[in-house]
Amino acid sequence: MAYLGAAYLWVKAAHVIFVIFLMAGLFMMPRFFIYHQQCAVGSDEDVKWIERERRLLRIILNPSIILVWVFGLMLMVEIGAWHFGWFHLKLLVVLGLSAYHGWIAGYSKKLAKGLRPMTDRQLRLLNEVPGVAAAIVVIAVIVKPF
Repeated sequence: MAYLGAAYLWVKAAHVIFVIFLMAGLFMMPRFFIYHQQCAVGSDEDVKWIERERRLLRIILNPSIILVWVFGLMLMVEIGAWHFGWFHLKLLVVLGLSAYHGWIAGYSKKLAKGLRPMTDRQLRLLNEVPGVAAAIVVIAVIVKPF
């Protein structure tokens, strides 16, 4: 505990809290997309889904991903994580989840424009991405297989 000192556990707790918020949003949004795609473009229901998706991004997903990264980088520096193999795996998965977050933001914009480029089945499969990623990260951080 070099520079965080007594704040280390608070930073770690904040990191985990915002990871939970982020993951909740990453699980919710593809479900929103599935329901959104089923309504007619331009309908009142379409407008409601656009607003729900916008709020989920603005209120939960975007702030959470920023704070996850800020607290995560603080922890990385604190423990010298760059020297551990398990951390490289975690970082790779977190980069993937960050890209997934970006995809979600982009797909919500497509739906808002009336585009429906993916099937419900494809969205259901993509809904599994956060769960698999979470399992890999938890195993890497807790078990530290390498």
